Amino acid sequence: MRKQDRKSYEQFLDMLEAEGCSALGYRLTGDLPIDHLCVKHLTRNLRVVVGFEGPTLAWVLLVGVHDRTDPGLDVYTELYRLAELDDIPRGERRKPGCCDPDGAAPFEASEITELVDRARMLRHG
Repeated sequence: MRKQDRKSYEQFLDMLEAEGCSALGYRLTGDLPIDHLCVKHLTRNLRVVVGFEGPTLAWVLLVGVHDRTDPGLDVYTELYRLAELDDIPRGERRKPGCCDPDGAAPFEASEITELVDRARMLRHG
């Protein structure tokens, strides 16, 4: 990561710890588990994707570039691969707030645990 990107990411981690789901920009739309994941725009086209395993337990699943022109670099393409989705969601996407209307994080323990396990396997592959 570039110095500016790393600084932005570290500031985000501090915000996530202090503010929980409020630190994220929006929740993704689609089927489970995608609809329980949240995104924060960092610097330029750098994105961070977070899943909540519990009300106060968050996992950073991916940090990467959003580049529609290069699916090999696109963080969302990688996310759909990680989630083992055959069909990438198409059409207009809504971007609701990350937190539920009552301010709670959108957690889904079993689904997020599976994504974390898959991400670990890929990383240590």
